Parts: sequence; C-alpha cells; structure tokens
Amino acid sequence: MRNTVIIDAPSNLGLRPPAPGTVPGCYKLAGALRENGVVRRLKAFEGGVVVPPRYDRGDWREGDGVFNAAALATYTVRLADRIQHHVAAGDFTLVLGGDCSIQLGAALALRRLGRYGLASVDASPDFRNPANSDRIGAAGGEELALATGRGQSDLTDLEGLRPYLRDEDVRVLGTRDAYADDPEIVQLRELKIPVTTVSELRAWGPEDIGSATAVSLETSALDGFWVHLDADVLDPAVMPAVDSPDADGLFPAEVTALLRPLVRSPRCVGLNVTIYDPDLDPEGTAGALLTDLVVAALTDG
Repeated sequence: MRNTVIIDAPSNLGLRPPAPGTVPGCYKLAGALRENGVVRRLKAFEGGVVVPPRYDRGDWREGDGVFNAAALATYTVRLADRIQHHVAAGDFTLVLGGDCSIQLGAALALRRLGRYGLASVDASPDFRNPANSDRIGAAGGEELALATGRGQSDLTDLEGLRPYLRDEDVRVLGTRDAYADDPEIVQLRELKIPVTTVSELRAWGPEDIGSATAVSLETSALDGFWVHLDADVLDPAVMPAVDSPDADGLFPAEVTALLRPLVRSPRCVGLNVTIYDPDLDPEGTAGALLTDLVVAALTDG
C-alpha cells in the first residue's frame, strides 16, 4: 500500500483580487483542511509547505499577458521539485492549494518523469488562451491551456518541456451545462479533448464515468495520471466559498463517486485540491464538507 503524502501549496498568484486592495483567500485552503483533520484521517505523511512568492500584480494592465507570471514560473518549478520527489518515490501525493495555477507544478513534475495524463474535475475547463479570448491574465483560469502549451512561453515552456500535457491525455469532468457554448468548451471539443458536463455525469452515473475515465488513462502509453479537483465543481448550495459560485453544480455524493475510481486507481499518482476560500466560509461548514469529501474519496472510512 502506498504512503499518502500531503504537500501544502498555498498560492493565490493565479486569481484576480476579489476587491481592490485585497488578495484571494484561497491560500488558506490547506490550513482549513488541516484543521478538519485531513492529515490524521488519511494517516498521511507530511510533505511540508511550498511557500509562494508575494502576491503583487505591480502595474499590470489588461493586455499585458498573465499577471504574476515571473512569480508563477518560480513557484511552479519549486512546487514541481517537491511533487516530483514524492511521485518518484512511489507516494500518493495530495497537494492542498491554493488556486488552480498550482496544477502547473504537478504538470511540470510529471513531464520531467515521463508522459502522464490528467483528469480535471472542475466547473470550468480553465482553458482560456489567446485563441479563444482577449482577456488573458489570471492563470487560475488558464492553467489547462498553459499546461498543454498554449500561451506565453515563460509559463508554457519551463525547462524546455512544452507541453507538459498532451491534448489526448486530458479529460475534463463536471463542467456546467450553461458553459456548453463558451469558446473554451468549443475549442476543447474541436481538439477532441473529452468534456463531460454535469448533466452527462448524472445521465451516465458519476461512478461509471469515473471508472471509464480511469480505464482510459490506464493505457500503456502513459506512465500514470493526476487528478485535479476544483471546489467550484460543487453546487453553491453546499460550496458557496469559491470565487465563481455558479448554479447547477454537482453535490458531494456525486463528486465522491466520480473521484473514487480515479484516485484509487494504481496508476493515479496524486490529487490536488483548489479554490475553496475560507474567507468566504465564516462558519467553516464548506471547509468541513470539502475535507469529508476528500477523505471519503481516498479511504473506506
């Protein structure tokens, strides 16, 4: 049985400020899940904290590309170093974010080690790139595009390893049905990157979709795969503490059923959890729910 190792990646570098003069509170995600006993409940080992650079957009303006790009590049390499060490050691690596840009650290780490796939469980595909948008800026909404080599080279070609993920090795799960005609989704479908919406998950069954996705990523062409979980895939009735709490999302039992066959696959090497913002959860109920969900996905207890 593999050891589970938990790494904190409390970066908010990839999100826009929620209000002038403030910073996104998702950097507190790891602390909140720890307060809810995630380490003890998973009987996990400590992987430490990868401390991010200071959030400072300086004089960035729309049209300047990705903000905090230099800091993001530095952080991605440092986080990749930590993740790579544990994946290479055979550990199951659980990374507690942070915003979705931390996924770049996992993607770079795995690219160094070989060819890996990604199952992204997210309300939106985070595939904004110059081919489908003129509003490039927040890497937390662009990390899948960046990881597949779309965007500025100081983030897409770290260490000369572009792309970190191949298009054919990516699966996108849990997108809102309302986004079906968005340019990101349209481009993904044109690229034949599989996208499964909330209604499709319900029609086919989240456990069956999770199992089928795992099988598709267990191919001999891949060395393994990673799972990305954005808390905003959950419906805001149960997870309001995210930056984009859009209606008609999944519920905890559905997300757990989807995740279980993915993270329990022997070919799955890790999971990152992102976007939950404790500043938007004064009673802590959403954080407790998210912790329960992660524990339920990874254990039988």
